[in-house]
Amino acid sequence: MAAESTPTERLSPFLDLKAQFATIREEIQSAVARVMESQHFILGKEVESFENEMASLVGVPAAIGCASGSDALLLSLMALEIGPGTEVVTTPFTFVATAGSILRLGAKPVFVDIRPDTFNLNPDLLEASTTSRTRAMIPVHLFGLPAEMHRISEIAAAGGWAVIEDAAQAIGARYHDLPVGSIGTTGCFSFFPSKNLGGAGDGGLVTTYDLELADRLRVLRTHGSRTKYCYELLGMNSRLDALQAAILRVKLPHLEAWTQGRRQKAQNYRVLFKEMGLDSQVRLPVEPPECVHVYNQFTIRVPERDRLREFLRGRGISTEIYYPSPLHLQRAFAGLGYKAGHFPEAEAAAREVLALPVFPELKEEQQLATVRAIAHFYGVSH
Repeated sequence: MAAESTPTERLSPFLDLKAQFATIREEIQSAVARVMESQHFILGKEVESFENEMASLVGVPAAIGCASGSDALLLSLMALEIGPGTEVVTTPFTFVATAGSILRLGAKPVFVDIRPDTFNLNPDLLEASTTSRTRAMIPVHLFGLPAEMHRISEIAAAGGWAVIEDAAQAIGARYHDLPVGSIGTTGCFSFFPSKNLGGAGDGGLVTTYDLELADRLRVLRTHGSRTKYCYELLGMNSRLDALQAAILRVKLPHLEAWTQGRRQKAQNYRVLFKEMGLDSQVRLPVEPPECVHVYNQFTIRVPERDRLREFLRGRGISTEIYYPSPLHLQRAFAGLGYKAGHFPEAEAAAREVLALPVFPELKEEQQLATVRAIAHFYGVSH
């Protein structure tokens, strides 16, 4: 007898990678077989081809594959010679790698609070957070929505500071019709399986207009060497695998359609929440007119978030919390001296955010069931 499916499987998983794989199974298997037949697994033609395709997508002359999105941030900082005695301004409401890469190099992360509607770094607070030790800024295009890059870039340019775009969740997003990853000094992408362009494991990439910086990044990702056993820099081992590159090359031509699928699911949610009269209970993600949001997450803000999440789980609807605690309150960053109350918007967001299922293959009836369940939780008749 087959095992009974769980309520989550019957109704709405948070993400269904198997559904995507089913549509490109033969292409993926052919790409993997091609690499296996070549027995060339480290860098090489597959990686070079993917780098060229990514550079074309982002609209920059150089793209450098690496082992993860976290390493993309770390390599960018290393290439810019960020280290002890320097400071990098960023947001506390993000994945740990954003600020962790700064601290790992002995530099100091300086946090700036977020805007409550976009969840992105608030440029109005930037200048007051810079000092003579500031060397760079890392805005995060959180959940797939571009940060306010024009203002951030202007402030950085006035101070002579680099801008590292954390675009890990935002491949394909645009700001004033500029692709994310093409606006700052570098752009950092992640190909973790749950991303809009996900691999079969870890993978990352750095984009840049600066060819000299690109050359330095390539040297740094191979232990600081461009000639075998000759080390001109203290680098690291952070190379994109050929297998990952081959798989990502299969997926890349589908990215635009998948992005439009996500955007359509987001619009479906907006219509459903409006139809069910949940405006006063649920704050939906915003999409400013100058931005194209790619919805790696569809993140709502709600009172009684934890109770709502348990309620939805009981009805077979999976959700996630990105992020339950801002970085300045995490033990790993305690040495920075920040306390509760220092960044009230980030702290409030951490108490209220809830990510709903959003992926191209999500069914409309699953979305309807999710919104109906939320309406039921808040006692809104429909």
